[in-house]
Amino acid sequence: MHQNNTRPVNLQLQKFSWPITAIASITHRICAVIVWFGLGVLLVSVAYVNESPMNYERTLSIINSYFIIQFILWSLLSAMSYYCIGTIKHLIQEFGYCEDFKNGKIISWLAISLGILLSISIGLMIWG
Repeated sequence: MHQNNTRPVNLQLQKFSWPITAIASITHRICAVIVWFGLGVLLVSVAYVNESPMNYERTLSIINSYFIIQFILWSLLSAMSYYCIGTIKHLIQEFGYCEDFKNGKIISWLAISLGILLSISIGLMIWG
């Protein structure tokens, strides 16, 4: 029996372009994973800081001394802010607004732009 195999042999992924709505949604999901993993570390850190004023000062000096800690803090807060914005975007769409592709693109660009703006603002607060 002869089979006609018409599947592509070499998929060129560079030719595909993702719509902005997909990028916004996938980024929202990635930020959710980052937030849920980081939330455990953040809660333990907050509990440690609240034990005594000495722990607070020690933690503050560690944050101010190490760039990697500042970067992790910035990453966690940026992911959390975009996750909140993306959640609001999804809620707006769940209520029936901006569901068509034209308005979906607009609200996706708005969510990504606000996420970038908040990330810059958080960076300025940490390093500025």
